Amino acid sequence: MTASAPITQDVLTLPRKEPEGGKINLVGLTRDRMREVLMEHGTPEKQAKMRVGQIWQWIYQWGVRDFSEMTNLAKAYRAQLEETFEIRIPEVVSKQVSTDGTRKYLVRINGGHEVEVVYIPEDDRGTLCISSQVGCTLTCSFCHTGTQKLVRNLTPAEIIGQVMMARDDLEEWPTPGAPKDETRLLSNIVLMGMGEPLYNFENVRDAMKIAMDPEGISLSRRRITLSTSGVVPEIARTAEEIGCLLAISFHATTNEVRDVLVPINRRWNIDELLQSLANYPKVSNSERITFEYVMLDGVNDSDEDAHRLLEHIKRYNIPAKINLIPFNEWPGAPYKRSSNNRIRAFANIIYQAGYASPIRKTRGDDIMAACGQLKSATERARKSRKQIEAEAGMGQS
Repeated sequence: MTASAPITQDVLTLPRKEPEGGKINLVGLTRDRMREVLMEHGTPEKQAKMRVGQIWQWIYQWGVRDFSEMTNLAKAYRAQLEETFEIRIPEVVSKQVSTDGTRKYLVRINGGHEVEVVYIPEDDRGTLCISSQVGCTLTCSFCHTGTQKLVRNLTPAEIIGQVMMARDDLEEWPTPGAPKDETRLLSNIVLMGMGEPLYNFENVRDAMKIAMDPEGISLSRRRITLSTSGVVPEIARTAEEIGCLLAISFHATTNEVRDVLVPINRRWNIDELLQSLANYPKVSNSERITFEYVMLDGVNDSDEDAHRLLEHIKRYNIPAKINLIPFNEWPGAPYKRSSNNRIRAFANIIYQAGYASPIRKTRGDDIMAACGQLKSATERARKSRKQIEAEAGMGQS
């Protein structure tokens, strides 16, 4: 295995500007920014904070998209809002439902771009896997999503809009005045879809603050998990400014192998990453950090790898659980899934050392909605195994 994989692309991604003269979308604005735009368009300063609270509740607690339904606002003010503003979320292009109940949505955002969103129902929770970028910068060689080039970052409206879209489909918006129902079909969010969330930090942060706001969608920070491949400088900011749970796409125990599997390792190596993780729970008062580890036959699945992984975690005293992920093969993938016996043996070494080592159950793979398989339909062109191996730096040197 050679370490010649392409390093993370240095790409400046600019948010797409809204067309001139169109209505202003209130979705995705922070409370402070919503107050500013309301005042800029005629809301008296003394009323602005109260109006933000009222509109916020209609949008994010009740899921209302029509100003005329906001009945605690005066009719004239509702008409004024309608002239200038809109409440717009991504458009569902298609929905597929797996035999296991997993739902995969293809949604269209501004500019005609498309991203994928996955809802995974379980007995004790319902998890929505959302995207943060169109495409991905990271070129991880085992990940189908990573074979799609980065187009642009998603805006806060497009990120939180995925959550709102899923609540629409699940018919989960409560009815004003009805008794409160604490059971939730959508109870957890994971930022594990298309893109690297920490290369779109501010937009992800603002969207997650909306998701956590107690007067709206009201998800606990412990119900939100952000998955990163290891953008070390932004990990401390995540603890301080979001405070959600953290998952790391780790996948290898030596720099030589991780350089190929997760090329960002060539910028911030394993020791630099582990040092940043050691500080994270202290800052955010978070629970254990999840180490995501995809099991690749003959690449990273040996007993020696399991022992090295434990050494890394113990050396930096990181509260951790290790989530073992059977590789979800996709057309042209340059790797094979580890055998069930090998995965169980690896998990047992971790478990015997006192760490949780759940083996992730593959969900939605019949509709290409499983981990690492997301790639929007417009970019689904299949490549040959040799092409992908060459791009991943796996060719003979």
